Amino acid sequence: MSRVRFVLALLLISGFLAAGTPAEVNGTQVEAAPPAPTAQNVFVAEKLKKLRAEYDAIEKEEGKGNVWSKIYSNYTTYQDLRKRFDKLSKWIYILTNTKKKTPEEEKELHNARLERETLQGKLQLLKEYQDNPFEKLLTPPKVDTPPTIGNPFAIINAISYKKKLKSDQRAYAAVHADLLKVIDRLKERSHILKQMISLDLTNKALHAKLNAIEQELETLKPVEEILKTTEGVYVKKIDEARIKVDSDIRREISKALLIIIVVVGFFLLFLAAKFLIQRYMSKKESFYLINKALNFIFLNVVVLILLFAYIENVSYLVTILGFASAGIAIAMKDWFMSILGWFVIVIGGSVHVGDRVKFVRDGVQYVGDIVDISPLRMTMQEDITLTSYMVNRRSGRIIFIPNNFIFTDMLANYSHAGLKTVWDGIDFTITYDSNVAKAAGIAKEIVKKYSKGYTDITRKQLNKLRKSYHLKNTNVEPRIYTFIEPYGVKISAWYMTNAFATLTLRSTISMEILERISRESDIEIAYPTQSLYVNKHIPAPAEPLEEHPFDADPRDYV
Repeated sequence: MSRVRFVLALLLISGFLAAGTPAEVNGTQVEAAPPAPTAQNVFVAEKLKKLRAEYDAIEKEEGKGNVWSKIYSNYTTYQDLRKRFDKLSKWIYILTNTKKKTPEEEKELHNARLERETLQGKLQLLKEYQDNPFEKLLTPPKVDTPPTIGNPFAIINAISYKKKLKSDQRAYAAVHADLLKVIDRLKERSHILKQMISLDLTNKALHAKLNAIEQELETLKPVEEILKTTEGVYVKKIDEARIKVDSDIRREISKALLIIIVVVGFFLLFLAAKFLIQRYMSKKESFYLINKALNFIFLNVVVLILLFAYIENVSYLVTILGFASAGIAIAMKDWFMSILGWFVIVIGGSVHVGDRVKFVRDGVQYVGDIVDISPLRMTMQEDITLTSYMVNRRSGRIIFIPNNFIFTDMLANYSHAGLKTVWDGIDFTITYDSNVAKAAGIAKEIVKKYSKGYTDITRKQLNKLRKSYHLKNTNVEPRIYTFIEPYGVKISAWYMTNAFATLTLRSTISMEILERISRESDIEIAYPTQSLYVNKHIPAPAEPLEEHPFDADPRDYV
């Protein structure tokens, strides 16, 4: 066996020497020509070319904006720089501790220090990739506390919260999908490189690339496992928050629908009541008051329903309003006084809608009918009255009277407690030589004739008012008074009349008195006169007696 092995070895060596020895042609040495390419070599070359094209395409596609690849690239760059920095620091330490340094060593030490400073700056920029470069990508978005849904408007906020959760979940899932794509492409590149190495075993560059890809895969696979677990926990949190928000939204919608049904039902009842009042009570005096009361009740009931439905702690609201009202009361004193005046008017019943009142403010008198009473003011419409005739000389205005004026100003009610009548008087003057008794009788007869109906009505109403007021004088019969005046005897006739039509009856009675007196020969209307003397001696006025200075009162001279 040993001889056989020796012979084979010699043959191999001789063949090798013959292949490497230049051939001789006509005594001239000629180098041997390379072997002709075989079909197998051509196939391998084509296969390598095709695999390299696939590899380049995948590598190019992988480098397009993939954050995982960029982070890993920065991470490997940081590690390389760190190794270079540590190695350089050790070399600088050795050179620094060398006692006798040659100029070349001094220059080398200087260059090493400059390079270390440059490396230190780069490491500072890539510091976030030192320990856990994928921490930001692995950390899911924060799941905020679900909003409290206490009213229908909060549903809008809840919907926005759900949209944010969905958007964050999609973004985190996209990060995971990007990582899976990177791992898949790395596996494809690894598979292609293995095929290329099997065809070209001596290519060291392919081995280096394969080692780098295997390291990257070893780094990213655990990261993908962590990301997968984290994403599962994050999705569960989102589902819990979404379920809670959906439950609160359904509860709030049900609550809002119930309140709407109650309010709509109450509103239909309110419309039915107004329809009945409009149909059967529109011509009665109490129509306005009942209509106003219905509006007030409906508004307050709706407000109370909403308050008790959407305010969980009513006592807390009352406490806040109690503290706030102190400051508000000072800033809005007149408003609060008007509201207090409104309560006094409504509860006390001193003024009602439809009453005829007289209001005096800064010396100006206003007489008219109350057409509305709101929490802040009364609305009065002026009418043509005796005040309009004798004082204002205008009427028809809408006067707004703040309710707080009832505490500080004079307010006269002509139709309080059902009274629709007032005393009115007509004065006329006759001469001294007229038949005064006859003139007074005529006046009494006329006013009694026209005021009889009002007198009866007033008598009945005053008898009813005795239950509420201490009335001493309830005589409502017409009264005639006579007075001596400078130009004659004044006859004053007083009678009961409609508080809303005093001028009409006053005009009728005045014309009747004037017509009756004009028929009487022994009655003359007196008016201011003066005497004219033509060609007659005018008697001189009597001169006063001269007073002695000492007879006068000494105080006149003080």
